[in-house]
Amino acid sequence: MSTRYRCSACGNLTRFDVTSTRRTRAFWHFTLGGERSIEEEQVLDAVVESVVCRWCSASGAAIEEIPLPGGEGEGEGGAGTDRGGLSSPAAG
Repeated sequence: MSTRYRCSACGNLTRFDVTSTRRTRAFWHFTLGGERSIEEEQVLDAVVESVVCRWCSASGAAIEEIPLPGGEGEGEGGAGTDRGGLSSPAAG
């Protein structure tokens, strides 16, 4: 996912109720005891039906889809910026 949501009504960036429909192909592995585990799953189609802000219950046009910080070629919020030098020790 290269975007995230923002509620323009209250500014929320972190808490949303998302209703979606997904069509997947999965490899199911059953033990001899009958317990199932899913070892591989490929999303073939995904449709977001609705997004509702958890803080103020806004939906529809109030919910914006915005790029993730540090996204493709963006200068703001990229790796190593505004992190108080946390990325520097890894280099040394």
